[in-house]
Amino acid sequence: MTSSDLELVSHHLCPYVQRSVIVLTEKNIPHKRTYIDLGNKPEWFKKISATGKVPLLRVNDDDVLFESMVICEYLNETTPGSLHPEDSLRKAQHRSWNEFASQILNNIGQLYNAKTPQAFTDASEQLRLKFERLEQEITLPYFSGPDFCMTDAAFGPVFRYFDVIDEYLDTDLFSGLDKVKKWRNVLSERASVKQAVTADYPERLTTFLLNRNSHLSSLIESQFAELDHA
Repeated sequence: MTSSDLELVSHHLCPYVQRSVIVLTEKNIPHKRTYIDLGNKPEWFKKISATGKVPLLRVNDDDVLFESMVICEYLNETTPGSLHPEDSLRKAQHRSWNEFASQILNNIGQLYNAKTPQAFTDASEQLRLKFERLEQEITLPYFSGPDFCMTDAAFGPVFRYFDVIDEYLDTDLFSGLDKVKKWRNVLSERASVKQAVTADYPERLTTFLLNRNSHLSSLIESQFAELDHA
């Protein structure tokens, strides 16, 4: 494959785009990355997108794939090596945990969109329960041992949210979850995970969260106000 063969249509903050970028990087696949504004979608994007969402993978300018894990599976299957276990049952189990990562991303969306303190607390509790369940499954240093796998690619974007959000939470969602915390740290140092976003990601995410008109928005505003008066 060459960079002209594959184009990943992206958005700077989308965690599902990040999954695809991580796999592209892990498998050393040349590609072109095109960022769009989802608030002002280009006409060419509307014409080729079945869902109106990113990521999209354009293959040879003619064919389009959508849904992040479908894209990741295609990239994995069409290049040497695999980010999945060889055993069919283990592979299916990993795919189940990839779906679990998507559920956590939905919970994160509920957290940053929560309008009231109670809704925010409820979303935080749901996330805590998810991470407690995850604690039971991690082998370390990566999800299932020494080798980086597709499930690691699925969870890298999950933990990245908290690199920004942690600063504004009253409680540590990862307190006492030693395996989750170690895994999170290992993923944060992985080159493919680091390179899945642009350098200004923290600033972009903070601006996005401020504009949600949510309880988290007010927490961020309050902290900014305190800094201004310090």
